[in-house]
Amino acid sequence: MDPFDLGPHAGFIVASYIVTFGTMAALIVWVLVDRARQLAALKELEEQGIARASARRDKS
Repeated sequence: MDPFDLGPHAGFIVASYIVTFGTMAALIVWVLVDRARQLAALKELEEQGIARASARRDKS
C-alpha cells in the first residue's frame, strides 16, 4: 500500500491541508503585526508620560 495514495478524495484532502496551512500562517502574521502595533502604542503612551499601573506601584 502506497502511503501517498489518497484515493478518490485526494483533492479534498490536499485542499484541506492547504486551507489549514494558509489559515495558520495568516493567524501567525496577524499576531506578529498586532504585537508590533501594541508595542508602538505603548511606546507612544510612555513618551506622553503615561505609565502602566505595574510600573507605578511602589516595589517596597
